[in-house]
Amino acid sequence: MTIERPNQPVVTPASVRPHGALPRGLAMDTRSRLFEGRFGRLFRALPPADFGASDAEAESLLETLARAMIHEVDCPKDGADDEESGIPSAYTYLGQFVDHDITFDPASSLMRQNDPDALVDFRTPRLDLDSVYARGPDDQPYLYHGGDDPRHLEKTLIEGRELHGAALGTAIHRSRDLPRAANGRAIIGDPRNDENVIVSQLQGLLLRFHNRYRAEHRSLSFEAVQQHVRFHYQWVVTTDFLRRVVSRAVLERVMPHVFGNGDRPSDVVDDPPVLRFYHPRDAAFMPLEFSAAAYRFGHSMVRPGYRLNDAIGVLPIFALTSSPDGCEPAPDTLRGFRPMNHAWAIDWARFVDTAPRAAGLEDAPDGEKRQRLQLAYKIDPSLVDPLANLDASVTGPDPGVFRSLAARNLVRGWRMRLPSGQAVARAMGVAPLADDEIRIGAASDDAGSLPSITQVAEAFAGNCPLWTYVLAEAARDFRAAPESETVPTTTDGDLLVGTPKLGEVGGTIVAETFAGMMLQDRHSFWNLDPRWRPTLVGADERFTLRELVRYALG
Repeated sequence: MTIERPNQPVVTPASVRPHGALPRGLAMDTRSRLFEGRFGRLFRALPPADFGASDAEAESLLETLARAMIHEVDCPKDGADDEESGIPSAYTYLGQFVDHDITFDPASSLMRQNDPDALVDFRTPRLDLDSVYARGPDDQPYLYHGGDDPRHLEKTLIEGRELHGAALGTAIHRSRDLPRAANGRAIIGDPRNDENVIVSQLQGLLLRFHNRYRAEHRSLSFEAVQQHVRFHYQWVVTTDFLRRVVSRAVLERVMPHVFGNGDRPSDVVDDPPVLRFYHPRDAAFMPLEFSAAAYRFGHSMVRPGYRLNDAIGVLPIFALTSSPDGCEPAPDTLRGFRPMNHAWAIDWARFVDTAPRAAGLEDAPDGEKRQRLQLAYKIDPSLVDPLANLDASVTGPDPGVFRSLAARNLVRGWRMRLPSGQAVARAMGVAPLADDEIRIGAASDDAGSLPSITQVAEAFAGNCPLWTYVLAEAARDFRAAPESETVPTTTDGDLLVGTPKLGEVGGTIVAETFAGMMLQDRHSFWNLDPRWRPTLVGADERFTLRELVRYALG
């Protein structure tokens, strides 16, 4: 299929799926003022990293590195684990949701080189929830109650059927599926947000957040409610999510207002952002160093499996590549693009600290372990085994495509002609990691027991792919001077859990991209009302993902 644009055809591959091609229902006109943006580069002058004398050799080397980055098969579990960080696992999927909100590239391909200047971002590079609101009730009324009736002033988002799972011995009455067509596909602003059971129900929470705010503010117009919801979402991303994943030193330098009042945010008037590398000429753009490398840090945070509620066992995120001894066979996986089973209703206190749970220590009663807060895995150059075997609903049915997420990331970065991590570090004025500091494996393991990047292949000497470099930098910094996150528990009080965070290279790319998007968005609260504060704060006067989830659940 060819989508015509002025002076330039953009060819979309036949199979794209969420990680590289056009999902069904997203055949938008590239000229849409709401959905078009540009990909570009932060470091245009840097040469691309090459890894072999031929394309075949480069792909082979990158596949070798991808295999080294996949952790040995581990049984899906929700008990205490050395690989856990102190970040609640809901943030993994908030990160995925945000990615879908700001980027969608239907034209690039893993099978050929790509020109970033010719790529169009079919998502606005803004935190505007267009994956929830799409083009609004006038253009897409089928997403809204009363969307095609100008007399219907409510304009609430259509939700799916109620799910009747069980948690803590009682039914979960406030969990819902997404609205679906007869073929089971979700009817939402971005079909990618039905990719797995967790991000699907997070999308549903955002629908409910809007609807509750609409119900409690009937005097406001749809546009005013939409703005308030977007402001709260932008606040969570910039002051909560980024604090969880970017090192404090980097975030304080790029967004000093996040810590402007000690541990509380000030505002961008008194403490403006400092951008050294993100400098759009006219409007916000999506840096490939961000979308194809640094922001893919979240893939390392994925657990091999999750327990959704008290009534069912742990389910793998995707199928394991093998079944090691001692692993109970799973009756299903958490793959999406299908109607939700009632048993999949999420008990959100397992994913974010809406209410303290037991620490889940090995000697705790089984019931307590089954009710614990599940924590994201550490940011490091290690991905869990199920991510080496992505479902065809994600990759497309072509048997020749890469099933390994690590391989897909590495090959995409190479096809996009990204520079090496060391080259980016030098361009930032940062001393690059030595090859011996780039250890491939879990941050919880002793560095000496892990292979260095050159032990994987000599072709990577001083020439580490940017995505792997960003993950290795976080792990190296963690071993040298770990930061911590606080995890409230009912059994052990507040636990301080060591948590790797994005360092100078990865953190700068991520923080500057978000700051640049907010500054360039004339409808963001940074521009419309920079001293704005959330109105839906919790008892501690904070508004984080925890408060967003609590409010949406009612």
